[in-house]
Amino acid sequence: MDIPINVNVYCSDGHCGVSTHVVLNPTTEQVTHLVVKEKRFLHTERLVSIDLVLETTPHRIQLRCTKHELAEMESFLETEFVKTEIPEYGGDPYMVWSYTLPRIEMVPIEHERIPSGELAVHRGARVEATDGHAGRVDEFLVNPVDEHITHLVLREGHLWGQKDVTIPVSEIDHIEEDAVYLKLNKHDIEALPTMPMRR
Repeated sequence: MDIPINVNVYCSDGHCGVSTHVVLNPTTEQVTHLVVKEKRFLHTERLVSIDLVLETTPHRIQLRCTKHELAEMESFLETEFVKTEIPEYGGDPYMVWSYTLPRIEMVPIEHERIPSGELAVHRGARVEATDGHAGRVDEFLVNPVDEHITHLVLREGHLWGQKDVTIPVSEIDHIEEDAVYLKLNKHDIEALPTMPMRR
């Protein structure tokens, strides 16, 4: 099963949004959730269990839920409002006062709501070889039986010569929030089979 990122997502009753992240357990290399940005106004990002993915193609994900059921799922982003003091200066602009009167404002800060011990990987996250930067994450290939990642699809090259390289999961050393680290060097990656970019 191909888990593409930044593609259209469909519920049982029609187009419902776009995939933005894949959430995985870095220890077991198992995909646990997909993040879907809703099509409807406010465009809330929802945390969708991988169990609800019915089928996928490189350009589309089909869920086994309705748009209403998607809208009831947990939000991926949690907004926290933090008090911030902003100094205000009053009076004559040419005079310097020895004190200021602060103005209190509530500033919204968003946090990703990722299940404990898991990571959210987005399309375009860095892929690092043992000898430096190798490319960007394009998507993951997942075994539909056990939902474990089997391959990472690496996008590499310039805009006029991009290609996809499929890297077996056994060659992933470890995964962090914004980067995937490989056991391979750049020469090893160049020797792997490639295919033209589909997008």
